[in-house]
Amino acid sequence: MRDPLTAVTETFTSFVFGKVETLRLPVRTSTGQAQAVYLPTAAPGLGDSGVIIGREVYSGKGYIYDPFQLYGQQLPAPHWLVLGESGNGKSALEKTYVLRQLRFRDRQVVVLDAQGEDGVGEWNLIAQQLGIIPIRLDPMTALDGGIRLNPLDPSITTTGQLALLRTIIEVAMGHGLDERSGFALKVAHAYVNETITNRQPVLTDIVEQLRHPESESAEAMNVDIDDVRAWGLDVALVLDRLVDGDLRGMFDGPTSVGIDLDAPLIVFDLSHIDRNSIAMPILMAIVGVWLEHTWIRPDRKKRIFLVEEAWHIINSPFVAQLFQRLLKFGRRLGLSFVAVVHHLSDVVDGAAAKEAAAILKMASTRTIYAQKADEARATGQVLGLPRWAVEIIPTLTPGIAVWDVNGNVQVVKHLITEAERPLVFTDRAMTESSAPAVPELSEELQAAEWEAEQRATLMERHQYGPGGTASDPSESTVA
Repeated sequence: MRDPLTAVTETFTSFVFGKVETLRLPVRTSTGQAQAVYLPTAAPGLGDSGVIIGREVYSGKGYIYDPFQLYGQQLPAPHWLVLGESGNGKSALEKTYVLRQLRFRDRQVVVLDAQGEDGVGEWNLIAQQLGIIPIRLDPMTALDGGIRLNPLDPSITTTGQLALLRTIIEVAMGHGLDERSGFALKVAHAYVNETITNRQPVLTDIVEQLRHPESESAEAMNVDIDDVRAWGLDVALVLDRLVDGDLRGMFDGPTSVGIDLDAPLIVFDLSHIDRNSIAMPILMAIVGVWLEHTWIRPDRKKRIFLVEEAWHIINSPFVAQLFQRLLKFGRRLGLSFVAVVHHLSDVVDGAAAKEAAAILKMASTRTIYAQKADEARATGQVLGLPRWAVEIIPTLTPGIAVWDVNGNVQVVKHLITEAERPLVFTDRAMTESSAPAVPELSEELQAAEWEAEQRATLMERHQYGPGGTASDPSESTVA
């Protein structure tokens, strides 16, 4: 019962000034029924400058990402890790990302293409479209005019040459060089560089010097010449594999003429190399050092180094250390390293766990496609993902991934244009890039259904949403 004086006052005020407010009875409801009256909310984006990836699933906003634009502000490092099982869209993301980056004049990309069928790598079609001939490293054709990369190329510093030789040998042997073997290699390398001046020194020269060391080398350390020869024997046997073994022809001669290091896209086709053999990490080491000394230059270009099957790098302690140095050095010169790995467990449980942790720490951007539940939990623990992201990773459909850009975690649907589709998807049956060309409308409908299911699941289970706050339908009210 209202006070009579208050009622008279309100009546007089309404008569003079008109009705000033509407009185309504309160309404009780649930978030499920009243969700339509909520204003839409979404996590902040990454800005509007860079490469378009697709759209953020929960808000529908366009998702734009560029490590060079974000570096120093939202990103402490421009390096990027892409994870996920085959068939979920990693290949499509890599290829469209590179194609879109190449639209900028100051971009240059190197790809280590370790997958392929029909005698060519996955990136062959894109290279053809851009008028670029891939650098195909193939021991079967190396002796018949194939591509060669010389670890002793004069464009590589003598310090870099010796570091590369040590890495090759340590990868092949599976352990580090002891002091005596390291000394034998050092003196052989020094003698070859000092005495061969009329041509490029090659690995054959190093092997020959290890087998027949000069007496000056022994005298300098006051040891017997036979001891120096014995110390270098194992080293010579390892290098002999590159000279006269199953990898011959690719690294035992002068660097091939005609490799265009100024091309916007450089593709190293490694698809003819057995991915499970010791040859792959050796190749990764040689290509990595060769690029470090011949490709990365202070010319203000922004460079992207994309490595498929990157576990060959991260899972070898010696190659991982080499690439760790490359990443630290390249960051000052505008290098973004993109590592594509199927399972994080392949890396963190491998022989190079310490080195892998260091490389993962430098990757401020992580993109995770669908994984099994146990793998998703392990990935989330290592990368520090929020609980809600870990729980939806096993439910992700192809083309949708969780993006973690230095703590900004969003679910993103990758979109492919009609012009890109023929270059991204191929007809090869057993490769990740063989996904069928699904019409765009069908993709949108699938995404819409998936989004509805995810929202319902998050609310029903009272999970944590993308904003990072708890949501309980029974306790929510309408403001």
